[in-house]
Amino acid sequence: QVSLNEFGGRLVQAGDSLRLSCAASGRTSGSDTMAWFRQLPGKEREFVAALFRRNRPYYADSVKGRFTISRDDAKNTIYLQMNSLKPEDTAVYYCAADRDLILGSVSNPNAYDSWGQGTQVTVSS
Repeated sequence: QVSLNEFGGRLVQAGDSLRLSCAASGRTSGSDTMAWFRQLPGKEREFVAALFRRNRPYYADSVKGRFTISRDDAKNTIYLQMNSLKPEDTAVYYCAADRDLILGSVSNPNAYDSWGQGTQVTVSS
């Protein structure tokens, strides 16, 4: 398994930008799929963005055009750049990874075997 640690969540105002980081360690591989999910209390974990096999980006419709997922292989870190934040983006954001993910499962949280502890993002109106 891969160990993941997220950083960067905080309180911001609507319209602000924020960048989340996720540092990976352990059995990492260039074929890992890395992703961001988010969750509100009592709600299911929601797909945000993913880098399939660390190369092909995918986004939820709700964040397309506002969020960008990227990676820094030298630091074994992925990022989520979030622009034009809205109050409905408020959630705990989780980083996830899986080595053997198939493309059709990129947005399915049950398909990922490694998770970070989460970082809180709060967007005030």
